[in-house]
Amino acid sequence: MAVTIVLGSQWGDEGKGKITDMLAQQATLCCRAAGGHNAGHTIVHGDVTYDFHILPSGLISESCISLIGAGTVVHFPSFFKELAALEAKGLKNAAGRVFISDRAHVCFDLHSVVDGLEEAGLGGRKVGTTGKGIGPCYSDKASRRGVRVGEILDEEVFERKLRTLHAGYTAQFGELNYDVEEEIARFKEYRKLLVPHLVDQLAFFNKHKDSPNTLVEGANALLLDLDHGTYPFVTSSCTGLGGAVQALSLNPTSIKNIVGVVKAYTTRVGSGPFPSEQLNESGDKLQSVGREFGVTTGRKRRCGWFDLVLLRYSQAINHYTALNLTKLDVLDDFDEIKVAVAYILPDGTRVENTIPADPEVLGRVQVEYRTLPGWKSKTMGVKKYDDLPVNARKYIEYIERELGGVPVKWIGTGPARNDMIFRD
Repeated sequence: MAVTIVLGSQWGDEGKGKITDMLAQQATLCCRAAGGHNAGHTIVHGDVTYDFHILPSGLISESCISLIGAGTVVHFPSFFKELAALEAKGLKNAAGRVFISDRAHVCFDLHSVVDGLEEAGLGGRKVGTTGKGIGPCYSDKASRRGVRVGEILDEEVFERKLRTLHAGYTAQFGELNYDVEEEIARFKEYRKLLVPHLVDQLAFFNKHKDSPNTLVEGANALLLDLDHGTYPFVTSSCTGLGGAVQALSLNPTSIKNIVGVVKAYTTRVGSGPFPSEQLNESGDKLQSVGREFGVTTGRKRRCGWFDLVLLRYSQAINHYTALNLTKLDVLDDFDEIKVAVAYILPDGTRVENTIPADPEVLGRVQVEYRTLPGWKSKTMGVKKYDDLPVNARKYIEYIERELGGVPVKWIGTGPARNDMIFRD
């Protein structure tokens, strides 16, 4: 089994869907390792736009089998709604090509209610979650009281565990705006529908051990990783290379390519430190030209300049073998482009390759920038690297050099599926 892993390298929303769509055309197996329906990819395939959340975007390819792995949390109303929407748009037999590890965890509507209450309780220190219940679901998993997907098939065990969860949260928060019996009734219908989808993950991989091309599709991004991200302003799963290996039981020697997806500038959704954020005309321009609104939440994304400090840190943890630089065209009309090259910490220390663990310190760093000339010409739809403006090529090659020679192998130049330059 030869494995390619696609990972977000910033704070998510880098546009991973396009490269996973492209790579899935050659893949026989596509896997999601972590996260839930809080993730989102938009894929423009031909003249049809698809929105993915919990489902692997490898479903776009009719020859690709997809797995939602053991490290994920699955909200089944969203799962079935998303499947129906994809099939309504013409994806043939999508339901017959997607499987779920019986060791994944169930994300209930109960978790979404609790998510809102926990965020409200934080007041001015809100994490900025999607409100989808992901954090409470992972908390239940870590506390060993969660419900695994495979337990749905045992009606008695399933109902007992869900009622116990409900009772525990009611004791904590008081009466909830939630009907546990309604959720139990819904799963009486889902129970029959889920049987064809549920698999033992190890047996599944053994069945597909001769898959010549396996694609692992990352959700969220390294700076949202529970261990390595800007904690506590992170998601609740391990979103980096290590998380993918753990969640899918991958043989590390089978990993042939690790593709880091990085936007040509930087964005972030929700709360937390963001050193290169531009609360000015430049930030507003990046937001409007880049149409920076979340696929899953519709929230406006915070925008700033490309941050090499974050990327060096991300590279050191995820060990990218190649990069996919997206949304280059958003920079087409800038006279000059800034790149964050170092942080000056509050004590005067200058750092280039790491970020402070304390979010308060990260929020107070002074950013050292290098200013590069813009290209003031259109790159949208350009298909060949040599056809890019000279200064656009210099920008890309500068990023490569500063990241230790990691090649920028793919360059996104627009929203369409074929708006991508491939550098052999």
